[in-house]
Amino acid sequence: MFATLPDLLRLLVVPVFAWAALRDVRTRRLPNRIWPPLYAFGALLLVWETATLWPLAGIESRLFLVRAAISLLFVAPLGYAFWYLGAFGGADAKALIAIALLFPTFPAYEVAGVTLPLVETQIGVFSLTVLTNTVMLGLAYPLGLAGLNLLRGERSMNMFLARPVATESLPDRHGRLFEDDEGATRSGLDLDALRMYLRWRGVTLADLRADPDRFRDPESVGETFDPTDGGTHIGPRTDGGTAVDPEREPEGEPPSDAESAADGDPWAAERFLAEIDHGAYGTDAETLRGGLAVVARTDSVLVSPGMPFVVPMAVGLVVSLTYGDALFALLGAVGLV
Repeated sequence: MFATLPDLLRLLVVPVFAWAALRDVRTRRLPNRIWPPLYAFGALLLVWETATLWPLAGIESRLFLVRAAISLLFVAPLGYAFWYLGAFGGADAKALIAIALLFPTFPAYEVAGVTLPLVETQIGVFSLTVLTNTVMLGLAYPLGLAGLNLLRGERSMNMFLARPVATESLPDRHGRLFEDDEGATRSGLDLDALRMYLRWRGVTLADLRADPDRFRDPESVGETFDPTDGGTHIGPRTDGGTAVDPEREPEGEPPSDAESAADGDPWAAERFLAEIDHGAYGTDAETLRGGLAVVARTDSVLVSPGMPFVVPMAVGLVVSLTYGDALFALLGAVGLV
């Protein structure tokens, strides 16, 4: 027998996670509508398997219940905890919760006389295996980034976290600036927040770089626009839309006296944050000003690209379904398990 019917049906979610990974790389946005069907599907399969083992009297049945409980009561809440602590994005947490529901225990697939996954753990909680494989794949990302930086001649500790890119390419990139007007920083401006600011002003990055002194003056802010959420999938060219005519008279409500002082609110950063109806990815006025100063004056900037966790999770799911638990195999190779 190749596999049980529930385990066969679980393979249907692999293309969904592959699609989610590709979309996350391109846009850093995943629609919320993809998660409820996965949750419902996972719950249905879990009820199905529980019913087939009823009345849950044997050792295998009880092991199934214990493993399912660990997946639902430990792994799933772990996704929420990581999100709450800022280690995960919202989509990453929802994806891990989906994995916990869909894969509470190890599936089994017979392929050419070989049973996959090859390496199972003593605990037997498959969602935990997917999580550990995902973390191991995620740790490989900074090493790959460092390798690329070494080829470029970069030899600093920053090479594990950021890479230089052309400033003009920022409208189509994701991540966070790794520098501000005072030098390297790990709390630089989020590029989504940069796009929000440009859209709010109705200008492109090229406009701002062409005349930074004008745009630094808060009195240059005229009509403002919807900042959106800063995603690259929204708006023309996704970097601010229609350019502002430098000779155009300001429109709309004039700024207050405090906002009008050129040295009181450079770049109208405080006004921007006050006017938008939601946050800008944790950006404060000083972070915004520091990022704008950098992108206005330099042709190359350090960017920490970040890796959406759904990407290594999708790869980790495939590795888990075929090879199994890489960490358990590694610990076994060195005699720790």
